[in-house]
Amino acid sequence: MTATEPASSLDAVFAALADPTRRAIVERLSKGRASVMELAEPFNISQPAISKHLKVLERAGLISHGREAQRRPRELKPERLKQLSEWIERYSKNLEASYERLENYLRNLQAKEEPHDHL
Repeated sequence: MTATEPASSLDAVFAALADPTRRAIVERLSKGRASVMELAEPFNISQPAISKHLKVLERAGLISHGREAQRRPRELKPERLKQLSEWIERYSKNLEASYERLENYLRNLQAKEEPHDHL
């Protein structure tokens, strides 16, 4: 996700990760490939519902599917998560810099007020 990448791409990633089931799927796939049945196992939802979640994750570019004989295991696309992490880090640094400026400003104000407190 670069500055020139469309916001809709970022929106799709955040929307995909907004759902706890999809976050759990991403967490499971961070440990390695898994079939749809393996991914559906810990949830009390149907296989078609899991498939819908997987399609959302695929459209967001977070996972892909391969082919192993009759299986179509899903796997995480770590580069997409890395892009997301870089985007978050960039804004986190900007926020930290803003907090530092605010802290310095408040310290300066406090330093200016201190001599008056002793009168």
